Amino acid sequence: MKFVSEEVIDRVAEELGESEAVFETALNDLETSQPVLLAYLFSENFSLFTNQEREFLLFLVIVIYRSAKKVNGDLPRIEEDELSGQEENNWQLLQGVKGHKFHERLDVFFRDQPQEDLLAFAEDALSDVEDGYVTKEGREAIFVAVKSIIDCWR
Repeated sequence: MKFVSEEVIDRVAEELGESEAVFETALNDLETSQPVLLAYLFSENFSLFTNQEREFLLFLVIVIYRSAKKVNGDLPRIEEDELSGQEENNWQLLQGVKGHKFHERLDVFFRDQPQEDLLAFAEDALSDVEDGYVTKEGREAIFVAVKSIIDCWR
């Protein structure tokens, strides 16, 4: 996958945030072209999340999907076994981290990451727990989910 820049991501996030119609179109596109991914986002894995966390995760994934598609055209369809394998690898990486602060714990994911701006977008969006969208407990799980999805499109 070609590199997706911060500029593209910011533009897409702005477009999606400003128009519900654009968001709905993007969601329909995701549902049609990535059915396994959409099923994953609504699976039991995220049943303990608050409604705001689930909506925020969906927003992050749609921004990433639409940004990557804008740069690369149609993306390969994510398969369930691939996604679960990436997720398992990412949880194992996180378990080996010694740091206690959110940003310190995520550093391991940025090593040799060709899509650094996509990851940085997710990290920045999840950094401010006072915004009310994401609980402190949900941040890492959402980041791992987003990272696993990005890894499937590498």
